[in-house]
Amino acid sequence: MRLLFLGDVVGRAGRNVVVDRLPSLRERWGLDCVVINGENSAGGFGITEGICDDLLNAGADAVTLGNHSWDQRETLVFIERQQRLLRPVNYPPGTPGRGANLIDTQSGRRVLVINVMGRLYMDALDDPFAAVDREIEACPMGQVADAVIVDVHAEATSEKEAMGHHLDGRASLVVGTHTHVPTADHRVLAGGTAYMSDAGMCGDYDSVLGMQKEESIRRFLQKTPGPRMEPAMGEGTLSGIAVETDDRTGLAVRVAALRLGPHLEESWPRFWD
Repeated sequence: MRLLFLGDVVGRAGRNVVVDRLPSLRERWGLDCVVINGENSAGGFGITEGICDDLLNAGADAVTLGNHSWDQRETLVFIERQQRLLRPVNYPPGTPGRGANLIDTQSGRRVLVINVMGRLYMDALDDPFAAVDREIEACPMGQVADAVIVDVHAEATSEKEAMGHHLDGRASLVVGTHTHVPTADHRVLAGGTAYMSDAGMCGDYDSVLGMQKEESIRRFLQKTPGPRMEPAMGEGTLSGIAVETDDRTGLAVRVAALRLGPHLEESWPRFWD
């Protein structure tokens, strides 16, 4: 299978580059499944139903969230009916929505997508390791799911790496989100799981983590309240990770970073061209 994961979509610049470029990439590379983290897609804070629909219509099979899941209050309502929008699985019982779903892809494959949030330097949710274990044990790869993708929305690289090794051999891809900066450690772990500490963001990299530079810098210099942070509005860059799996096992055989757009050195899965 051919899997593509795109990092946090930040504001209009991120939405535009996804909508403009993903449909042609999906066709060009014959992608089986695309997952996008959309938790910063609505002005940098949360997601709306219209934006979620735009990402799905552009070619996403599932959209994941994170610590900004509920910044747009409407999400508490529409997430119940939109089964392809996932919030972290380790929210307490009774939280609206779901944290994992077995997605039937356009190619006829079944992909278990799990969204989980870390606890180091983040909101103290339930144990992320136990939560992911429960989902994978209920829907094991190679028996129920053809592939498993885990979005680890976390601050600490150590927690993301620990999750990658914990799931090695049981997931196709474990990828970090949240810090908005793509890491250079994409690889296939010893047990066959593709891993990357952070997929980066889809947005304007002439910014501070996708937000306008001026207010971000002022806050560091003055340490006083100011206007609401706004996303940078320049040309966006797609950032994420591409994975090819073994159809028999669901494990990764090849992995490549994806960066298409200005400001960063471009990279793409040349093994698909």
